[in-house]
Amino acid sequence: MERTTILFATKNKGKIKEINAILADMDVNVVSMEDAGITAEVVEDGTTFEENAMKKAVEIMEISGKITLSDDSGLEIDAMGKAPGVYSARFMGEETPYPERFAAIFENLKDVPEEKRTARFVSCIAAAFPDGRRLVSYDTVEGIIGWEAKGENGFGYDPIFYVPEKGKYMAELSPAEKNAISHRGKALRKMKELLRKEL
Repeated sequence: MERTTILFATKNKGKIKEINAILADMDVNVVSMEDAGITAEVVEDGTTFEENAMKKAVEIMEISGKITLSDDSGLEIDAMGKAPGVYSARFMGEETPYPERFAAIFENLKDVPEEKRTARFVSCIAAAFPDGRRLVSYDTVEGIIGWEAKGENGFGYDPIFYVPEKGKYMAELSPAEKNAISHRGKALRKMKELLRKEL
């Protein structure tokens, strides 16, 4: 039986590595948009993670004709009214380097005590099948916004996200530790169970 090719609507190599590790025991081959030669840009204009993830999955599935997974994830900071939320990737502009974004967040929270610095990473994974089937999975990881950026692993906001249960910042965790607790890791494992029933 030949392996099912699943396209993951991302150009982020870190995400492809993460999903391949989680789906390793399934008979699937996960490829990126780059691998599939797709350069389309999907405008993420939804107001929720689910709207953005599904829009991306459907549009890329229509181009590729393959089962397509997409994720939309972001950081919700309670003391900032759950910002940057769905705008996490575009917070302060897409070209703004993360250290500058971190500095702005630290400035925003400078008078906020630890117990009110609560935050979470949210991940929504959507799957679009060429035959019209749609699947969605969600998960989160709770933490607090730290006072400095620490760690070399991970990407995005990982260096400022402190995980109390681990006593470390997200970017200090090994890939295996991160996959075990991360919002995307948990949402992917839920999606994996949904896919098992459909493939």
